[in-house]
Parts: sequence; C-alpha cells; structure tokens
Amino acid sequence: MALLLLHHPFLYSNSTTTTRTPSITTTLSHSTTKPPPAFTRSSRKWGCSAVASPEIVGKEDVLVGEEKGRVDVVDYDWTEEWYPLYLAKNVPEDAPLGLTVFDKQVVLYRDGDGEFRCYEDRCPHRLAKLSEGQLIDGRLECLYHGWQFDGDGKCVKIPQLPADAKIPKSACTKTYEVKDSQGVIWIWMSHKTPPNPAKIPWFENFARPGFRDISTIHELPYDHSILLENLMDPAHVPISHDRTDWSAKREDAQPLVFKVTERTDRGFAGFWGRESENGTPSFLRFEAPCNLQNNREIVDEKGVTNYFSGLFLCRPTGQGKSMLIVRFGNTKRSPLVKLFPEWYFHQNASKVFEQDMGFLSSQNEILMREKVPTKELYLNLRSSDTWVAEYRKWMDKVGHGMPYHFGHSTISMPQEAAVIEHAPAGFVASMVASLPAKGGIGTLQAPNLANRYFRHVVHCKACRDALRAFEAWKNGFSVVAAVSVTFAILVSGRQWKALLLLSTAVCLAGAHACSTALDMNTTNFIRTHRRL
Repeated sequence: MALLLLHHPFLYSNSTTTTRTPSITTTLSHSTTKPPPAFTRSSRKWGCSAVASPEIVGKEDVLVGEEKGRVDVVDYDWTEEWYPLYLAKNVPEDAPLGLTVFDKQVVLYRDGDGEFRCYEDRCPHRLAKLSEGQLIDGRLECLYHGWQFDGDGKCVKIPQLPADAKIPKSACTKTYEVKDSQGVIWIWMSHKTPPNPAKIPWFENFARPGFRDISTIHELPYDHSILLENLMDPAHVPISHDRTDWSAKREDAQPLVFKVTERTDRGFAGFWGRESENGTPSFLRFEAPCNLQNNREIVDEKGVTNYFSGLFLCRPTGQGKSMLIVRFGNTKRSPLVKLFPEWYFHQNASKVFEQDMGFLSSQNEILMREKVPTKELYLNLRSSDTWVAEYRKWMDKVGHGMPYHFGHSTISMPQEAAVIEHAPAGFVASMVASLPAKGGIGTLQAPNLANRYFRHVVHCKACRDALRAFEAWKNGFSVVAAVSVTFAILVSGRQWKALLLLSTAVCLAGAHACSTALDMNTTNFIRTHRRL
C-alpha cells in the first residue's frame, strides 16, 4: 500500500484490485432532475482579454451549472453542533490545553479521575487564561492568583480569602460538554440548548473488526472552508502531490465522474471516480458542521471485502485558521507498514499538507479581500469541482447561522476583525498557552506557526516522544564520537586506532541520521523548483 495513500483521501482509488460500490445507504433528495443550465459569466465584474482556445469556444457547459430561483435557507445554529476538539490520546495527562472553536477560547484537561473537562478559557477573577495554569490534585489552578476549579467549573479554593469566608457563588467558570467517541474528543458549543448526543458522528468502518487506522492532527493557516474544499478535491492530487510517492503522478490527471446521490440540510453525499475507471467506486460524504469521509470497498481474489476510509474532522479555530484530525484506516494493511515507525507516517502527512499550503493561504487572502461569493471568483468544472460547488451551495443554506461564511451565492464577513497580539511577550505567552505543555516553545526553533514543529509535533505525543529520543541519541552519539577520536589520537597501537576511528565514524553517522530525523519532523517541505 502506497505511503501517501495513508495520508490523502483520494489516493487509494488508484488501486487495480476489484472494487465494488460501497454498501452505504443513501437517499436522493430530488427524484427527478433536469440538466443544470449552463454557467453564465455575465455576473463577473471582469473579463478575459485573451482569445479563447479553440477547444473551449462553445463549451461553457463544462462548468458546473447554476440553479435558478432563490437560495433555500434552513434553520441552523453553529453552536448546536459537536466539533472535533482533539485526539484523546494526545491530551496531556498533567497539564491543561488551550483550544479554540471559531472565536471561542476553551481549555481542555483531565481531572483526577481521568475524565475530560472543558471550560471557557478565562478565570472569572481577572480574566487570565486558565490554559496557562496547572493541575493540582485533579483541579485546574489559575497561575495568576491560585484560584482552583473542580471538574464542574466551581471554584473550590481562593488562597487570598479569609479562613471563615465563603467562596462567592459567582466564582465559577462557564463549562462546555465534551464527549470521547471513537478516540476523538467532541465539544458541544451551545449554552442555550442541551447537548444532543445523537448528533455525535459515528463512523461505521472504524468500528469494524480488524479495522486499524493512523491518526494525525494538524494546525493549518487558512479557513476551515478552504481546507474542506481542498480535502474534497481529488483533481488536484496528481498535480500538487506529484511523485510524493508512486501513487500520485501528474500524467494521471484526467476528467473525473461525479454522481450526487444525496442532498440534505446537513450536507451531501455521492460517488466519484476517474474517467479511466469506467465507474464511480469511491463514496464521499460531507456532514455538518465540518466532517468529511471518503470510503471505498475492495474485494480481494478470495472474495473478501476490505474496507478503506479517509476521515477528515475539521475544526474552525478563528479567522484564517483551522485544525484538522486526519484518520486513515482499513481492514487490510500491507505488511510493509509495520516496517515504518508511526512518526514517519505523520511527517509524510505533514508534507502533503505543506505541498498545498502556499496556494490555499493565498486563496484565503483573496476571498477575504474580494468580499464576494465564490461564484463570482471560481470557475468550477463539472469534471473536477463538483464537490466544491456542492459544498459552497450548502454553505448558502446554513451560512446565516455561522459567525461568517463564504457561500456560492451568499457571503457574510466577520463582524469583528481577528485579534492580533502585537507585543512580543504577549505573542509568546499566547502561543505557550495554546500548545500542549509537553511541546511548547522550546529550543528547537523560534515561534513560527508555519513550521511543521508547531503545526503538528506539539500536538502529537508520538512525535514529541520521537523527537526527545532522537535528540538524546544524537547527543549520545556525539559524546561517544568525541571520546573515541580522543582515544584514537592518544593510543599508539594501529589496530586500536583503526577500531576507535571506525567507532567514531559509526557514531558520527548515527548522529547525522538522528539530525536528519529531527529535521524531518521540524522542517517544512519545499518544492524542488523553489529551493536555493
């Protein structure tokens, strides 16, 4: 199984093994439909001065069609949803973790019983970040004045309060409901509507016997809607990720076939495939608020059905920012996977996202600057961009219930500009508070949110452990090499000199290998034509 297959939703469709349509129940929202009308460009405020190429003239029907009539708007409240907050295995056991959902700052931690607890990330005393605090006997302590809070958000200790005084009832934090489901921590954002457990997503393939997955988490510098667009766009894979491994090749870029089978108020679903496959073997489903899965069933030579899933759980973390939990799994894994450590797959996943980062960030900037719906800016092709158009049209339905949105025909800009902390001390303190205690700003490099270390490693326990191990081994090899070369100089026997010099060479090679591994986990991918 290709390595890149484990880190991108669309790469396992290259398989030549017999496939079949996934046995997933879907509903068709429109029993009868007419061919969509051709896309018109008269609404654009600009035009192309160049002469159109011959094969494009008269071919405007290659674009995704426009639907006539008014946009259907449905009831929607972004707070009445469960958002993927974090991978349960990566939540520190002895420190609080600061996170955000849109512009809401929360703090997540484990109490004395190992239960997950979540508050608004500010102390009711003087608004200090509780995520900068510490855990004492299972209670979260604010490090400003030492106020301590139990799992229900009630203040149970104020050091400055007289012994005979009672703690004010108002000395409590605003709590959020969190649930652990299939290894992911989900948060319910509403304080008006009671949590609805039925809305927590359940992913059938991940509950199948023998199903195993590799999970990673990434912080990305662009809006969650742009991230989701990218994840549901199979057409870019052969180009953007060309030769990342052998499963992605730019010469494989070709028209795609899409079949939308379901449109609801909560999302859409359908099948897709490459034109050369003569079918649509892959199934994609998007579901509110920002969950995407891509599934495929492959029947082996023995007639056994193997299930493959790419799961993408996105969380908006503010204007121009998002966090993504990626989970790739299957019921049949190549034995070669066992030869590679977990951190290797994680850094390979980071490389895939870095390959897209530049143009997705610029796309984000243009959307914010132009302040118009995407139909005024995009040229969505039927044979590559159907899912993107479906997603933006879904945003038209529900965007009014979000803090801001970019829809196909509608748009609502953020009412308040993003807060930027200009003071260096405040910037550093804020970053420390928003990162796990086991991977904050250390000696590896200066604060840089575009760096792989801060986008992934600080959020991943396995990669942090690997980095510590590599750092220790590198130091150990360096010390042994220095001692060996010193003795090689001092001893007189030729055999001893040769043995010690050989030992020095081996240790230096080991130190170099460790440095290379450290770089793989802390340095961004740079395309060949962009390198110095």
